[in-house]
Formats: sequence, C-alpha cells, structure tokens
Amino acid sequence: MNATPTSPTKQTIPTSPIRLLLVDDDRANLESLVRIFAKEGVAALAVTNGVDALAMIRQHPIEVLVTDLMMPGMTGSELLRAVKAVRPEVEVIFITAYGTVEAAVAAMKEGAYDFITKPPKRHDILKVVRQAFERSGLMAENRALKASLAELTGGGGKAIVGQSPAFRRVMEMMQLAAPSTATILLLGESGTGKELFARAVHEHSARAKGPFIPINCGAIPDTLLESELFGYEKGAFTGAIARKEGRFERASGGTLFLDEVGELSPAVQVKLLRVLQEGEIERLGGSGPIPVDVRIVAGTNRDLKKRVEEGHFREDLFYRLNVVPITLPPLRERREDIPLLADHFLRRYANKNQKPMTGFSPEARAKLEAHGWPGNIRELENVIERAVVLCRGNAIDLEDLPDALRAGVPGLSAGHIAIPIGMPMDEIELRVIHETLRHTRGDKTLAARLLGISPRTIYRKLEGEEGEAERG
Repeated sequence: MNATPTSPTKQTIPTSPIRLLLVDDDRANLESLVRIFAKEGVAALAVTNGVDALAMIRQHPIEVLVTDLMMPGMTGSELLRAVKAVRPEVEVIFITAYGTVEAAVAAMKEGAYDFITKPPKRHDILKVVRQAFERSGLMAENRALKASLAELTGGGGKAIVGQSPAFRRVMEMMQLAAPSTATILLLGESGTGKELFARAVHEHSARAKGPFIPINCGAIPDTLLESELFGYEKGAFTGAIARKEGRFERASGGTLFLDEVGELSPAVQVKLLRVLQEGEIERLGGSGPIPVDVRIVAGTNRDLKKRVEEGHFREDLFYRLNVVPITLPPLRERREDIPLLADHFLRRYANKNQKPMTGFSPEARAKLEAHGWPGNIRELENVIERAVVLCRGNAIDLEDLPDALRAGVPGLSAGHIAIPIGMPMDEIELRVIHETLRHTRGDKTLAARLLGISPRTIYRKLEGEEGEAERG
C-alpha cells in the first residue's frame, strides 16, 4: 500500500524517490502511519510483514524504516538483523508497546536508531523520523567525503586508498616531500604499494609533466641491470648492434623509481652513487659522461641499515638515498582501511569484468578484516579480483573467497613452523621457503612477495640446496 503525496509545505523529510518504509501487521495502525506522513507531503512504502519489507529494501533506496516490534512470522528484531545484513546504512525505528520497551532497548544495541511507544503521537513520530533522515544524510555525506578524500590519484589509472591514522601520517609526509627536490626512500613490506606512492610523489612534484620511469632492481639479473639503468653504445658487447638509452636518460626531466634498491650489486651501487653525487652517467662502452636531470625515488623491503652493517650495501649510498625516508605501514597495521580498499577493488574489477556487484556479505567482510594479509594490499587486490570473477551472485560471499583465507591456513596468515633449537640459519631459511612454496603451490613469485624477498633470492637458495645435495 503506497501513500499518494500531497503538495508539501515544509520540506523536512525527502519525498522523491521514496525513501521511507513503514511495516506493521495491523492494517489500521499502518494506515494511520501512512496518513501522518501523507499530510506532510511524504510518500512512504507500506507493507504488513518483514519478508515484503526486505524485498522493498532491495528494490528502493530506503533510508529510514519504521516497523512494529512484535509481528508474527519475522519479528521486528529479526527484520532489523536482516536489514543490517542487506543494507547496513538504513536507519531502523521501532514502534513498541509499553510491555516490550526492554526488547526495543535491546534492539538498539543491535543497531536500531530509536523507538517510540504505541500509540505513536504525530509530533513524536515525525520528530524521530526527521532526525533519522538527518542522521542518514550526514552519514551519506561522510561516506562520500571519506571516499573522495581516501582515493588520491597515484597515476596509471590507480588510486591510493585509505583513511587510517597510519595512512594519513604517510600521506602528510608524502605531500610535504613531493614538491621538493630531495631523494625519497620508501620503506615497507612487499605489497604495501611503494610504486603507487612513488607515482604519487611524481604527480605532486614540479616534474609531473616529465616521465615517470620505474624499474625493479630485484627482477633483473646483475649482468643486464647495469645496461638497463645506464644504457650502452653500439658494440659495447656481443649483441649490442645499436646505441640504447638507459632508464636514467629516459627519465630525464622526470622521476626514476628504483624499486628493491637493496638488491643492487656492489658495481651498480658505485655507479648509482656517482649519479647522485655528480648528476651524470656513462653508458656501457661510452667515452664520456652524460648529464642527466633525474629525481630518484627508491624503494626497498630490506633493512638497509642492517645491510650496511653486514657490508652488503654502501654506507655513503645509503645516506644519499635516505634523505627523506617514508615507511609504508603493512595492511595489518591499518585495518581501518581494509573495507575501503576492498570496496575500491570491488568497483574496479566489477567494472572491468562488467559485473553488477553490490558489495560483500557481513561474513565475507568480517573474514577480510580478520585476515593477516602477509602479502598486504597486493594480496587483498588479488583476492578481490578472484572473488569478483568467480562470484555467481551480486555480492561477494564467504564461499567466493579463497579456501586458505576462509580457513585461515597456517603459514599464510598467522601460522607457525617448528624450528628445532640449534638448527643452522641457512636451514631455517630453506624450511620457511619450502613451507611458503607449499602453501603457494610452487608459485615462487607469490612466495617471494609473502616473504618480502625477491624471486631471485628464492631461486638462489634452492639452487644452493640442490648443489649441496649433489655434493652430498
């Protein structure tokens, strides 16, 4: 039963589209409620049971639900829980008899906005519904504001998403450092978004119109990395049939992002130090220096101070790179951002795959928020993309998530590996690598991401193990 709106005098409650739903199994009471709002020029949907109310919630942009508490079939409390599972933003108001006030108060603890007693007075119900709409509007504005503030462009069609205190601290540092000419060192675990932040630094700098050139120093063999960075002249080595510009020259006037800079060999470290000191490079096989105008942003998941102490990284290069260090927090330290990130990735991959997705079930969202995320944002993104692709409905449910995440597989979130006392460190490293590979089904790239090391390190460790076995 729908009420027909009359010409409103004071616009205090929205009228179009219909955003108010009334539920009561007593038709006389329901008709009385409809008349109260009709006199205010407010159209309301009216139904007599919880099942029909849920159908209306799914079909219309309902913001406020007014329902009787004691109804046959689905009670008001059961309807509240169902509505909050489908549309948690809907404000629910109960109408209750004096004898069930305690039940209404208990329902408020479960998420109800307010309650009024029977018979409802016109002034009282209009007041509480008006306040509920005001709250709903403020919450909607707050969600929209958070979404607009949380998604700051990082270039490449992607966005930096977050609102947690840890995220805000990083953004403040980034916004202060980006306009400067200082070298920035991005620290953090694998998958925390170092390249995305490096792009954001570039986009917010005076070099934004210049090129942004990234290179993963840990993914390129040492024999090729030097030529990739500095270029080479024709005839510099077998196969060098023409001159080639390196990444430094291609990034001239812009920003060069050196990801996994902690993996650089000593020879490349020396050359990089000269670039930072002198602002010039020399191609392989070249006869003289070439000036380059490049801003360096470096990234690493390694402890560079420890690498310096161990003699694997030059101390003078470390201080040249570490002018403005910014540590990106792991996802487990910014759990407030998991729902935002999940929604962001859901929108992206739903659009990419042309699937009309509405969100997550409460169980799926709870599981996402509880997971340890050793692979950080990259792991979360992969999980959401997979879920969107495999989801049969309009909302991602628990069954759409990977088995390992649903079950909390040890080793991926918060598991333990037995390490006997006295086991040599090399054997401990190999045991951890093998256990991680077992859970990634042999995917060395994913295992490297989860362990915070380069794939090259895994290959080197496994090759060393094979060599020991052959010698044994």
